[in-house]
Amino acid sequence: MNFDYLLPVDDALITYAKMQPIISFGQCIEIHTAQNGFPSLENKKIAILGVQEDRVSVGNFGTGKDLDAIRKELYQLYPGNWPINVADLGNIQQGNTIEDTYFALNELLSYLLKRGVIPVILGGGQDLTYSNYRAYDLLEQTVNIVAVDSKFDLGSIEDELTSQSYLSKIVMNQPANLFNFCNIGYQTYFNSQEEIELLESLFFETHRLGEVSNAIQLVEPVLRDADIVSIDMSSVKNADAPANNNATPNGFSGAEICAISRYAGISDKVTSFGIYEYNSKYDVKNQTAQLISQMIWYFIEGVNYRANDYPFGLKDNYQKYIVPIEDQLLNFHKSNKSGRWWMEININKNNKNSRHTLIPCTYQDYISATNQEIPDRWFRTLKKIV
Repeated sequence: MNFDYLLPVDDALITYAKMQPIISFGQCIEIHTAQNGFPSLENKKIAILGVQEDRVSVGNFGTGKDLDAIRKELYQLYPGNWPINVADLGNIQQGNTIEDTYFALNELLSYLLKRGVIPVILGGGQDLTYSNYRAYDLLEQTVNIVAVDSKFDLGSIEDELTSQSYLSKIVMNQPANLFNFCNIGYQTYFNSQEEIELLESLFFETHRLGEVSNAIQLVEPVLRDADIVSIDMSSVKNADAPANNNATPNGFSGAEICAISRYAGISDKVTSFGIYEYNSKYDVKNQTAQLISQMIWYFIEGVNYRANDYPFGLKDNYQKYIVPIEDQLLNFHKSNKSGRWWMEININKNNKNSRHTLIPCTYQDYISATNQEIPDRWFRTLKKIV
């Protein structure tokens, strides 16, 4: 594959990485350099790549221009007690047109996904999520997207693709491979009631900021069911992440967004992870760059602690619970390895959505079913499948 559109990491930053302790990230990961060229992806789990594209980032022009500030903070960190199977591929430079940038990102992501390498995308506008989504077309599967954002970014059908309208393009444009969309952290006053009702009518899932902040573990089963995770840094409160012109006083704390990143990493299903809308010109003492580097750290740690315990294969690996409710039986599965729960929808295995019939859930969903209450996520999924 031609990687000419990828810029190597700056030589000054390579020199800085070599000055770090021998066991730090900067010394342990393979980096795309002008001297050594493109790193080998053999045995790599994760590839970090930047995208220097800001042309349709609404209200946050300049995002993605200085991604090396994030790298500088990341290279200083020490890994946990896990292998470092990570490559830093450098940056996709801004194309002559924005379509050129989308094409380059799509090509690179498709290349990585086919090889089982998880891309960690640093942006750049959140409109890049659309290009990320389109990279799954060649995999011929339906896709679940989780967006961590204070807004839904629906826009209108007539709008051009921007950071605040990419979701409508994902929903409407062909091929239509979206199965489920979930928003984590929306703030009601930034979203119209019409938008909220539209997502509800599509049986998509939404979780308000306050709901998640009060019980962060609620998002674990949501992220366990995601293929793509897209984080807009404006979802983090301005005091913790000032490097975004759309940041506001309310939002997730630094600790909360790191917990969300770790949940995304632990998910056996997540195959791409994006952090968007970082704008270095608004940063204060590299605070946001530090936070994003820690988010990446937590995601990598999560990937290294994946349990790979979806309830299929040997029955000894899980316990099955059957709950009669109304006129049907609900099957629940509990992993003996991690203690995590799933619920099942029984459909014909030839159904194109059969990969979505095992729905991550919580113990509380099981308890609700025993009390004759159909879990909301089971009902929403059923409506999209049948």
